[in-house]
Amino acid sequence: VQLQASGGGLVQAGGSLRLSCSASGRSFMTSALGWFRQAPGKEREFVAAINWSGGTTYYADSVKGQFTISRDNAKNTVYLQMNDLKSEDTAVYYCAADVSDYVYVRDYEYDYWGQGTLVTVSS
Repeated sequence: VQLQASGGGLVQAGGSLRLSCSASGRSFMTSALGWFRQAPGKEREFVAAINWSGGTTYYADSVKGQFTISRDNAKNTVYLQMNDLKSEDTAVYYCAADVSDYVYVRDYEYDYWGQGTLVTVSS
C-alpha cells in the first residue's frame, strides 16, 4: 500500500480543513486506515482510525466531536474532516495503513505510512 496525504495548510482558529489520504495497492480495500499527528517538539500521537468497511471508527479523546474520519473505497481515499480548529491542532498529520484491518491506536501497529501534510492553525 502506498499512501499520500494532502489537504494541509494554514487556517485561522475556528476554521475547518479536510485532509485526504490517497492510497494505491490491492491491500487498501482490506486495510484499516489511521491518522496520526506530530506537533513540534512532541511525540507522534494517534488521532483517528477507520476499518475497511467504514463500520468501525475510533478517535482520540482530544478530537472527539471535532474531527470525523471517513473513507471512500471507490476512490481509494480516506478523509479527516477537522472542524473548530485550535492552535493545539497544529501539527504534521500522517496517514497510515494496517493490513490486518484492526483499528489500532499505537503507531507501531501500522504497516505503511504516507508522507505528512502540515496543518497550521493561527490564533
